[in-house]
Amino acid sequence: MKEETSMSKIAVVTGAGSGIGRAAALALLEAGWSVALAGRRAEALEATVAAAGGGADRCLPVATDVGDAASVAGLFAAVKQKWGRLDLLFNNAGRGSPSVDFDELTHEDWFGVVAANLNGAFLCAQEAYRIMKHQDPVGGRIINNGSISAHAPRPGSAPYTATKHAITGLTKSISLDGRKWDIACSQIDIGNAATEMTDRMTKGVPQANGTSMVEPRMDARHVGNAVVQIANLPLDTNVQFMTIMATKMPFVGRG
Repeated sequence: MKEETSMSKIAVVTGAGSGIGRAAALALLEAGWSVALAGRRAEALEATVAAAGGGADRCLPVATDVGDAASVAGLFAAVKQKWGRLDLLFNNAGRGSPSVDFDELTHEDWFGVVAANLNGAFLCAQEAYRIMKHQDPVGGRIINNGSISAHAPRPGSAPYTATKHAITGLTKSISLDGRKWDIACSQIDIGNAATEMTDRMTKGVPQANGTSMVEPRMDARHVGNAVVQIANLPLDTNVQFMTIMATKMPFVGRG
């Protein structure tokens, strides 16, 4: 039996156990949404629930491997069973690989990044699309986490950069196919949000000219607020692409 939501809209956030995913989940909860928290580590998801404070009763933590089709299907089945519908997917889960010269990249790292960043985004988007297409009222919104790497790569980032370029194609295809079902799809390209993944930037990261430099970062909460801003739009309005970044990071003119 589905649970009554008292007008609360329903979201799924992947990679919700840390970083940008946690920031987005908390921002959505603060804005009154009910949120399914997906991620590989159950204990990290519980930490997000604990951080939600008064919004904890609107959380559904589901341990999920986004690269595994059966695991993803189980996540969305749990959402449908609990709430009966889905209004938003923030397709956020992903990973990088060691920064190495192209010929030193292992097949294991390549396929691992593709499984998480691209296959996972596809699997989650497809399950969300199926629910949104057949629910009443019809429709919903999918926000894909792209990256500034979808526009300009960093040295030694071939797997990550390739998958983020692919996310752009996925976003455009979902946007087109979803029109007749009122399914809107956005891409948010994020640059240097302060998370565990970007801690290395405080010590210096490789630049295109062969040097290493410390890069400015921004609070991940601003990304969460940007997700809420897009999520709260009516379905006849879409932010197709958004770039949110640390103002002084080396992106404009990078390389």
